[in-house]
Amino acid sequence: MPRILITGCSSGFGQAIAARFLHEGWEVIATMRTPDPTGLPASQRLRILPLDVTQPSSIAAALAETGPVDALVNNAGVGMLNVLEGAEPDKARELFEINVLGTMAMTQAVMPAMRARRSGVIVNISSSVALRPFPALSIYSASKAAVNAFTESFALEAAEFGVRARLVLPGSAPETSFGKNAVERMGMDVPAAYSAFVQAYFQSLRSSTEKTSARDVADAVWRAVTDVNAPMILPAGADAETLFKAARTAA
Repeated sequence: MPRILITGCSSGFGQAIAARFLHEGWEVIATMRTPDPTGLPASQRLRILPLDVTQPSSIAAALAETGPVDALVNNAGVGMLNVLEGAEPDKARELFEINVLGTMAMTQAVMPAMRARRSGVIVNISSSVALRPFPALSIYSASKAAVNAFTESFALEAAEFGVRARLVLPGSAPETSFGKNAVERMGMDVPAAYSAFVQAYFQSLRSSTEKTSARDVADAVWRAVTDVNAPMILPAGADAETLFKAARTAA
């Protein structure tokens, strides 16, 4: 039975990805900073483990308990909704620790076993905001652009040993708790000079008819893991598809 480890399963995309792979008969290791089964399907093939991607000891402990995995989905991440001038430097560093360095650390941790077996798949959840500039998302966009860049380079290294690395780029997903979690974790103390501009921008996002669902992301991850011919980058959601096509046309 194939085994997949997914980070950031406390809500949203992580839960949807876990549910999809359980439905398909996989053994699923769902990880999060504070283990909580809420929102995850009940299954004998599901294990819920604590994992903080910013702590090497936590990563080592989780992998020691799970053993080798056939696939890793780096979904753990945090958002930041603020203009650059209003962002706290410590919060920006924390965001990069989680989104970029945490993803790198997890990838490094599973790669030796995958390389030895000459098989495995690593899927990094990025974001379509890395495809074009958006206001009030500069730091978050930068972190996801970094994930894109290192994943594409790492994919060339991993391919030498039969290991595949892929990117899934979701669009805006209002059904998830992304925005709420971003504000709670990172704050959103927008400078007064930008307030009207930021409010108008977020209102325009809410009124957009193109959205991404958690199922869109789960479907894209399923393809990335199981289809050996899947492209390097898989947009997830109608809005992500639109941005991806526009970016390719501009290139």
